[in-house]
Formats: sequence, structure tokens, C-alpha cells
Amino acid sequence: MKRIMLVCAAGMSTSLLVTKMEKAAEASGLESDIFAVSASEADSKLEDASKPVDVLLLGPQVRFMKGQFETKLADKGIPVDVIDMKDYGMMNGEAVLNTALNLMK
Repeated sequence: MKRIMLVCAAGMSTSLLVTKMEKAAEASGLESDIFAVSASEADSKLEDASKPVDVLLLGPQVRFMKGQFETKLADKGIPVDVIDMKDYGMMNGEAVLNTALNLMK
């Protein structure tokens, strides 16, 4: 089970992307838990030890937070990256899922 957390400004714009990523994961037989949260909710979700996150992807609109999250998550070994703007704009769930999977290798 791979837990992928997407973070955006309000947690709304990534909900469609989550749906597309879930469909891509299902099509490839990957058991996953993909969810989106607002930037303000991210810390509390990351602290929930009962549901550890495997990778954190930031929406392009909050790319400026990458350094903050990298610092917070360095000791936990959770990779952080910004979703490619083109993939985000096109809502390319398969490409974003592949980005997340590559970060977990």
C-alpha cells in the first residue's frame, strides 16, 4: 500500500487529479491511498503515525513550500517534489502517479 499525499493551496484543485491518479493506479494493479490536502492541513496529516505518507507532491501553486517540507521530512525519509505544471494542467494522473512512484524508489 503506497500513500501519496498531494498538497495544494486549498486542497480542492487537486481532487480531480487524485481521481485520475487512482484510476491509473487501479489500472496498473497498484494498491494505493492517494489523497489531497490544503497546505494548512499538511502538517497534521504528516504527523498521523497511524497513516504514514510515502511521498508528498506539491501542486505548482505551492511550489515555494518545497524547501520547508524537505526540511521537515528529511529525518523521516519522505520524498518531496513539485508536480510538473504541464501534467497538473492536463490533469495527467498517470504521469503524476509515475512521478510519485519514481520518487519512492
